[in-house]
Amino acid sequence: MSHHTAPQPFWAGTPARTSRRGHFWIPGERVTGDQGTYQRGPMFVAWEAPEEVTQPYPVILVHGGTLQGTEWLDTPDGRPGWAQRLVEAGYAVLVVDRPGHGRSPYHGDIIGPMGPPFSYEEGRRVFFPPETAEAQTQWPFDQADDDAWDAFIAPFGPLPADLSASQEMDADRLARLVDRIGPAIVMTHSASGPVGWLLADRRPGHVAALVSVEPMGPPFAETHGIGTLHWGLTAAPLTYDPPRTTADEAAAADPASLRVPALTGVPMAVVTGETAVFATYAPAIVDFLTTAGAAAEHLHLPDRGIHGNGHGLIYESNSDEALQPVLQWLDQHTATPRARPGQTS
Repeated sequence: MSHHTAPQPFWAGTPARTSRRGHFWIPGERVTGDQGTYQRGPMFVAWEAPEEVTQPYPVILVHGGTLQGTEWLDTPDGRPGWAQRLVEAGYAVLVVDRPGHGRSPYHGDIIGPMGPPFSYEEGRRVFFPPETAEAQTQWPFDQADDDAWDAFIAPFGPLPADLSASQEMDADRLARLVDRIGPAIVMTHSASGPVGWLLADRRPGHVAALVSVEPMGPPFAETHGIGTLHWGLTAAPLTYDPPRTTADEAAAADPASLRVPALTGVPMAVVTGETAVFATYAPAIVDFLTTAGAAAEHLHLPDRGIHGNGHGLIYESNSDEALQPVLQWLDQHTATPRARPGQTS
């Protein structure tokens, strides 16, 4: 006689919630090949909003390099992630899969060659480096749990090998997304940080505020396995004034002269965790953004009493606590809608 208990419904422990939700696509360009016409790099967008949206701007969540929009959803230890918490805070929230990632299809003949695959070793090096393991107390699962590591690594895929072209494509799709929905708060993580700066450059007045969590940097740096920020904080061209027509010109310029008119006055927060190597890049990134004209500041979590976080702070075990300074910063900078260009208040 079997004593096995019937499996419990996996949904039983999750409370029901009421919200509006859906999805749509930002299509890519039509390209012609030997066998016909194809679409290059569409972008999948999932959205959710509370029954009553109480915040003046929607939030666009842009995932990090090699990942997909799922990193903003449930955490590795099964709690609601920042996407749901932002909905609960009254925001309409859009979660994208950057072109060639997640549900946004990738074919090398159309988008271009893939970069290297993402290894377990790289995952440990970036998200749980041995040199800071003792101080990184918020990692959401036991380091010895192979099943948890398998689930954590599962959503990672390759980046396009051409970082500049990939950032151009991301920025174009996001620009068309804000054209469709209007001004928005943009939240990036890690390798999508440069896409946030590019979007603000391309769509003045459409980025109400920018929150960049653990962005790539510092300016003009190379990131292992991903590529080089040849234009300062981006691999793709930024619109400097006075103009810099090549990346070499930008790199050779006096850093104090690298102004980006479209960033003028845009509130930007660079959010970092206590133990992450990316936190060491943040002061130089904030200085670069401030020189460019942005209203940039560094939100370093330990300065706000939040300790033990690494590069994955958006889904570590204290992710709810880590979000609080971000919500407070957004309240301070976006409670009143800003006038769009050409609009009088």
